[in-house]
Amino acid sequence: MQGLRVLPVVSILLAASALAQETGPAATAGHRQNSAAGHATTYVILVSLDGFRFDYAKKYSATHLLALAAHGAGAPEGMIPAYPTQTVPDLYSIVTGLYPEHHGIVADAFYDPARKEIYRAADPKTSADGSWYGGDPLWSLAERQGIRSACLSWPGCQAKIAGEGPAYSLPREGSKLSDAQRVDQIRELLRLPESRRPRFIAVSFPKVDQAARKYGPGSPQTAAAVRHVDSLIGTLGDDLDALHLRIDLIVVSDHGMAAVEGGWADLDSYVPLGSFTTLGSLLYAPSEAAANEVYQKLKAADARFMVYRRTNLPAELHFSSNPRAGDPVIIARGPYAIRAAAGAESQPEKGQAGFDPFIMPEMRGIFYAAGPDFRRGITLLPFESVNVYPLIAEILGLKSPRTDGNADILSGILMPASPQ
Repeated sequence: MQGLRVLPVVSILLAASALAQETGPAATAGHRQNSAAGHATTYVILVSLDGFRFDYAKKYSATHLLALAAHGAGAPEGMIPAYPTQTVPDLYSIVTGLYPEHHGIVADAFYDPARKEIYRAADPKTSADGSWYGGDPLWSLAERQGIRSACLSWPGCQAKIAGEGPAYSLPREGSKLSDAQRVDQIRELLRLPESRRPRFIAVSFPKVDQAARKYGPGSPQTAAAVRHVDSLIGTLGDDLDALHLRIDLIVVSDHGMAAVEGGWADLDSYVPLGSFTTLGSLLYAPSEAAANEVYQKLKAADARFMVYRRTNLPAELHFSSNPRAGDPVIIARGPYAIRAAAGAESQPEKGQAGFDPFIMPEMRGIFYAAGPDFRRGITLLPFESVNVYPLIAEILGLKSPRTDGNADILSGILMPASPQ
């Protein structure tokens, strides 16, 4: 990559968090070294290509991703994201193995009735506050069990969660590193001395999501973004091969994308919401009576959405138990943009996610995995993204807490364990 200045991670170890936003991931002062058991494990690189819909690879000729599937495992009909199919909840579900109602990050922005505070993923004050996050993310689990980890631009990686944070981190918001530099940083992290080298690295790339939202999932701009991130996977694969380490590469996405039909459906055009706290389409009632009144008035107001009391939501959504989800809950019937009240945007973005993945297959993301621990040429039927967590925990030899994922779902794609 001519003209690109790569800052070696050895020097990054001295960087402060603020400087890390300009150069690379900052190390956490005083972090333990890899344990003897940690030295014996495979390396796992978990990559999210945000907003990469399950059919993009074939539709836009993502040759490196298709080759990855041929050399390992792939899900041609997609991976089913957790509801709501939004970036921050879904990425955090992948690294915790929990549905959003259980890990608590129920949207990119939401209100907590108990705290009487708003969480916004784009606000460093809340995104870096570990008290908002439930579950035991893979990097925290690894660190507690003697395996160093790194987290580059993944929700929650700047926070101390379950008593730990990653040894190396880069904030999701505000990072100045280009995509190519992030790939370079993975390589440099894996060149560190073995005792300090992360065995688990999570990194996300937002370009496809950004292009599809602005221009639509069928646009030339989205096709170009797909080819861009596919080339990153090709470069990353070459870099990993050159290191001659035992590395498994797993590529996922948080969700897919749908082309929005029509304009906004503004809920307050059907019912007064002045006494409610609202964020996006989330509704937080001041009382049970107010919640029921709005539910009754909205449930037949518009064919574009359905309305439920939270405890009566369809079971497959796993979204009924957390007050942060609001009540009543609005579920779009199709690719329709819904909000509580009119805002600055006169028209919605051309592409959106957040929809029910069980009625809209466009919400399905991707799963590709290859490396020494994976069987070759395995084709998977669609499965839920919470099952990625126990898979990675097994590869790394981690003792995993109970999650919403099932280790049996993906265990068949792994090579048989060598006899002792």
